[in-house]
Amino acid sequence: MTAAQAARAFGEVYGTPCEGVWAAPGRVNLIGEYTDVNEGLVMPLALPRLTWVAARARPDGRLRLHSAAAAGVVVELGPGEPAAPGAVRGWAAHPAGVAWALREAGYPVGGADLHVESEVPLGAGLSSSAALQVATALALDGLHGLGLGRPELARLAQRAENAFVGVPCGIMDQTAAACCVEGHALHLDTRSLAARPVPLGLAAAGLRLLVMDTRVAHELGEGAYARRRAGCEAAARALGVRALRDVAYERLAEALAEVEAAGGAERHGVRPGPLVRHVVTENRRVEETAALLDAGDPRAVGPLLTAGHASLRDDFAVSCPELDLAVATAVGAGALGARMTGGGFGGSAVALVEEAAVTEVGEAVRAAFAAAGHRLPHVFPVTAGPGAHRVV
Repeated sequence: MTAAQAARAFGEVYGTPCEGVWAAPGRVNLIGEYTDVNEGLVMPLALPRLTWVAARARPDGRLRLHSAAAAGVVVELGPGEPAAPGAVRGWAAHPAGVAWALREAGYPVGGADLHVESEVPLGAGLSSSAALQVATALALDGLHGLGLGRPELARLAQRAENAFVGVPCGIMDQTAAACCVEGHALHLDTRSLAARPVPLGLAAAGLRLLVMDTRVAHELGEGAYARRRAGCEAAARALGVRALRDVAYERLAEALAEVEAAGGAERHGVRPGPLVRHVVTENRRVEETAALLDAGDPRAVGPLLTAGHASLRDDFAVSCPELDLAVATAVGAGALGARMTGGGFGGSAVALVEEAAVTEVGEAVRAAFAAAGHRLPHVFPVTAGPGAHRVV
């Protein structure tokens, strides 16, 4: 898939050339899971797999949406539509929600024809929805001269996901899609939105990052994700802090005792103590990972990835048998470390692997899935790509 193909497909759908093609990447989160909904620290990197939006402005204010994956159906909205959340369902809710969020923020968004092509796997925990939202926002910004800065673009794309689509995600995915730098991870403080690129240095160290897509689709619009976020918020209230990010690692034991004293029974379907432990230790792992990468020692990051997976599995309880199998098998086959990435309950895991062991680890994971009777996973190496951009 290329931008030129997206442009040609636009012409076939709408009968006129597009004005441009805008692209945004999926992302892998190296470390820092479920910390963004607690105003904490994350470290994603952009995938070299992109979502393209070919677009053309319309003078009549109408918004027309088409996806190569949507069986030829064009979703058409009148001027000023969508007027409210819930007005559009399915895949089109993501770009329609972006237009809604921009207008709600006071930006003069006019009409447009949009055609979407994507090579970011759906349901794999690689943020295909954020890629679509950010590419749409960038296209509308380019068509209508809105003058959006990248942090503001990411914030409005997140608002579309939260308020229009109905997924209570944090800001990480949209910021990664909008702001990542090629060859780097993005050290992001999701409270202040302070971000800095951190060189990965994997190739120089003879390492590769493998994505292991379990092909178990997850659905985060309701249920488990929302319950855990609500549980974290309740725990923060019990501790008298704005967010769990404010609980220092050095006082974790004290904080856990306070949560138990305040009534540590299960709320929202999860126990607050383990949620607190995961968020506090995961923020610490992000800081340690950044320090190791800054020091040029990516090999030492491996054990932090594996520890992060154990925390997500045991404390936050968002893993699944397929993810656990992928991680355990990769580590057993020689990976320096591995963890689930994304919201969990399916999707993907990542493994830090010696260059010479890429094939061996991949084959071991596929063999383990076959022996367990699971669908064979997609296993592929990735490099850190650029953030959202207009394709010339």
